[in-house]
Amino acid sequence: MPVAARRPHRVAVIGAQPVSMFNLAVPDMLFAKVEVDGRPGYEVELCTPEPGVVGTSGGADVVIRSGLEAVERADTVIVAGTGSSADPDPRVLAALRGAAAAGKRVASICSGAFLLAEAGLLDGRRATTYWTYTRAFADRYPAVDVQPDVLYVQDGQLLTSSGYAAGIDLCLHIIRTDYGAAVANSVARHALVAPVRPGGQAQFTETPLPAETGTSFAETRAWAMTRLDQPLTLTDLARHAAVSVRTLTRRFHAETGLSPLQWLLHQRVERARELLETTRMPVDQVARASGLGTADSLRQHLLRRVGLTPSDYRSAFSRLTAA
Repeated sequence: MPVAARRPHRVAVIGAQPVSMFNLAVPDMLFAKVEVDGRPGYEVELCTPEPGVVGTSGGADVVIRSGLEAVERADTVIVAGTGSSADPDPRVLAALRGAAAAGKRVASICSGAFLLAEAGLLDGRRATTYWTYTRAFADRYPAVDVQPDVLYVQDGQLLTSSGYAAGIDLCLHIIRTDYGAAVANSVARHALVAPVRPGGQAQFTETPLPAETGTSFAETRAWAMTRLDQPLTLTDLARHAAVSVRTLTRRFHAETGLSPLQWLLHQRVERARELLETTRMPVDQVARASGLGTADSLRQHLLRRVGLTPSDYRSAFSRLTAA
């Protein structure tokens, strides 16, 4: 359910030194761009056991002014990746246990998952971390159901993400959960990052970035986004990109982690969610406008993606004032 707009949703980001500066910056950058009815959707507070100068994994220092009492004020707690995962601060572990016991949403980015596991919060739960750490993570915490090849995992109130950029996906997922797909995708556009991606998408572990040959498919994806309501085949996409279907399929997956048709389906479901949130179009029109064809098709895909029917989704996430 969306968070009520009476006050901003409070997010505490724990930076245990040496902390990842990127992990610290991502939640602040994305949550700060959320506005609901002209008001901020979030308040972000960075915190650490010893306020003041905090070392980072990159060798620079940052200043964090708040102590762990910020966790008590928060609705959501996020642990940034840290180089101290092998010897976590007991004060951080106690704060995490207290947050979970109070029913707060608790999340981690990258190696921050080690702190959640050390606090005992992930026992019997599904979780992930950066792919290079998964073997050590699984060996150290055998009670955790480690998911090695996903961007992020939500198991109840606990969320974990994999490497650096997956922290962006995790934060967008949180925004979408609180305020809906339209708001989350608007934040993604303003931040110049990819739209909300499903957590089950594979980490890009052994996939090299495509060579800079001038044949990136970004323009083809942008072209397809303006034609989601139209039938689009692999041949159509390959023709626009001026490559063979085989080349399109191989390189599209290298760039996005998805096949062209999987990517199209994801974008169409996201378009349908935005239309359900921001218009009063009948469900069958939403299905056609998003390229999903029929109301029954939309219902099946939405149930599979978010566990809600179109009418239930609209009731929960509509940004329109009741007529």
